[in-house]
Amino acid sequence: MSTDPAAAPADEDAPAPQAAAPEDAPPPEHGPEETRDEAGDGEAPAPSGQEGEGAAPAPSEAEAELAAQRELRRRIEERKAGREAPVEAGGKLQGVAADLLAAVKAVEGGATPTAFLPETAPAAPRKPAPEPARPAPAPAAPAAPTGPSDRAVDEVAAVLADGSAPAALAPAVAEALGDGAAEVLREDPWQLLHARGVRPEQADGFARALLGAEARPDDTRRGRAVTGWLLEQAALAGHTALEADALRAALGQRAVPDPEATLREAVAEGDVLVFQDPLDTGAPTAQAPAAGPGADEAEEPAETPVRVLIGLSRYALAEESLADGLAGLVNTPPAAGPGPEEWQGAGGEGRGSAAELIRAAAGHGLVLHSGGEAARAEPAALLTAAASLGLRAWGAAHGPDSRARLAAALTGAEGGAATVAGLLSGAEGPGRDAEGSLALDLLVVLDAPQLDVESAAMLVEALPDGARLVLSGDPGLLGSAGPGRVFGDLLAARSCPVVVSRTPDPGPVGELVSGVGAGELTAVDAPGHEVAIVPVRDPAEAVHRTVQLVTESVPRAFQVPPEQTLVVTPGHGGAAGTRVLNAALKEKCNPGPGRFAGFDPGDRVAYSPAPGRTELGQVLGAEQEGLRLRCAGGEVLVARDRVAATLRHGWAVTAHQAVTLRAPAAVVVVPGDAGPTLTREWLYTAFARADRHLSVVQGVGPTLATAIAEHPAKPRTTRLPLLLKPQLPAPATT
Repeated sequence: MSTDPAAAPADEDAPAPQAAAPEDAPPPEHGPEETRDEAGDGEAPAPSGQEGEGAAPAPSEAEAELAAQRELRRRIEERKAGREAPVEAGGKLQGVAADLLAAVKAVEGGATPTAFLPETAPAAPRKPAPEPARPAPAPAAPAAPTGPSDRAVDEVAAVLADGSAPAALAPAVAEALGDGAAEVLREDPWQLLHARGVRPEQADGFARALLGAEARPDDTRRGRAVTGWLLEQAALAGHTALEADALRAALGQRAVPDPEATLREAVAEGDVLVFQDPLDTGAPTAQAPAAGPGADEAEEPAETPVRVLIGLSRYALAEESLADGLAGLVNTPPAAGPGPEEWQGAGGEGRGSAAELIRAAAGHGLVLHSGGEAARAEPAALLTAAASLGLRAWGAAHGPDSRARLAAALTGAEGGAATVAGLLSGAEGPGRDAEGSLALDLLVVLDAPQLDVESAAMLVEALPDGARLVLSGDPGLLGSAGPGRVFGDLLAARSCPVVVSRTPDPGPVGELVSGVGAGELTAVDAPGHEVAIVPVRDPAEAVHRTVQLVTESVPRAFQVPPEQTLVVTPGHGGAAGTRVLNAALKEKCNPGPGRFAGFDPGDRVAYSPAPGRTELGQVLGAEQEGLRLRCAGGEVLVARDRVAATLRHGWAVTAHQAVTLRAPAAVVVVPGDAGPTLTREWLYTAFARADRHLSVVQGVGPTLATAIAEHPAKPRTTRLPLLLKPQLPAPATT
């Protein structure tokens, strides 16, 4: 596993060989999984050898969704940049977000860079929304994707060929660098690092092939490009910024001769931003004594210690925007609507967690709700109650499988369930009103720990004034595949109502998972063999026993067919990783020659249409245009040139890929070599995928209990808590 502070291990299926990262820096906090793969591999270029001729294929749904997200991000930035005077009280997302964008633009215009110090003024209140009974307009069509032209790709491919780089990188490079990509790349070969999957040693080789002896480690272009790459890798590991000392150390590991000068150059060129965030040491600030008779001179106040962070403007803008939007939700009462008596009549008069959640949402703009799988019935009850009161209530989940489980729990709701990605792109949900906001009054987001800072910022930005937002999820699960720790940071702030569910997951599996969340591996009473621990001596035995469980033991004992059993393992590589397990399970469950890019009709697949999103599906067949799948969200046609980049066999997956999936049975494989990388968070996530039966094929012995007791989730570096602190009420003391 890579040990760069920001490094993400690369997948061996990438177009060029990957080198190992240095061994003396802290690992990413994703645990035993390969971070690059957990981002979905959705954008990694890969040669397929099956490119079509003639006109370019129609854009996929994933491309349309990504384009829509880019368009929404552009709208956020333009709206902030256009504010040259204070906005009337109630305007959304004003204050430090606009100030930060102005600072970024000043640097881009040649001004001297300065550290950005966050404002301390509270967020302006939001203006009341109109009455909630207005009809919702038709959904807005997602923006058309604007990918690179064929000519731009061909020009980039020619430059890549001159530098002995794979031509398969051309589309990704052209998209990343935009107009004039070929000229940019020829002028600065290290810009190749902007393409997903490329590492510094590969960019160095490309630069040497293009520039010859002029390609030197001390080239300022190289230092700036490596700085940006390290921060992007940090984002894949969950960080929105890095401490300056850690970034300097990582630059040194990447053979950058003068990290300090490199960082100054990157700041001066506007590549990165510097933040001086005051540290909360718990000690009172020293005050200068009042001057009196005989006093020679007043003492200077003690300086507040600061933490110096460096980050990319993309994530800084998202965090600033999110903090402003969340503060507006907390500080402003929701729009006028049903009164307390009506909310109580809709289900808020009881004593359970669901009633408590309904009462909290009735009077607050932002509410947090935590609980396991069984507790998902409580936000569903809130959505149903709100719809019965005439509010436009919608729920959003991380993926199609989770959305389907939410939809099944809704009763009598006029709104419905969508995925977060579909809601943002306009492909799902209530559509937009005349001002471009989501046409709803209540949004409940399930799987909230999976929200990265950019998705969360776009959701909050898209809410109409006066709307209510409820974030619900299980804080014990693995965090988002992207940067940020939104749900955890808000829970720690304790400045809005938090409803902790009292509905436990049932049965022996629920009891085991609850113990793991508390840091204990407990022996549970499982009279029906609902939980089974299967010790193994080596990875080969782990693979054999896993195949036996999936194809024989579980179907015989629980009548669960192989296609309904989820196999979870720590990573894609290794002797018991997803590649080996999938090969063994395919041979047993659906043998075939892999007629289309390694897949056959009937194969179970993991489809990653975009980074951080994975859906399980089944191959229906191959067509001239690509491979047709049946997934939880319906049939999907994967274009021929996207098969290698977005599809894997899916009998076995990693915990990050499975974080929002549930199956009647789950087999969790923990081979002996996974011991040092196991965390409580990973094991909790893996074990919690099972509804009725859980088998743990484990070769780590006592290390399993040690990991649960002593290895909690590694922290992420984020700025959201600091940005929220001056804008939110003080946390409750009880």
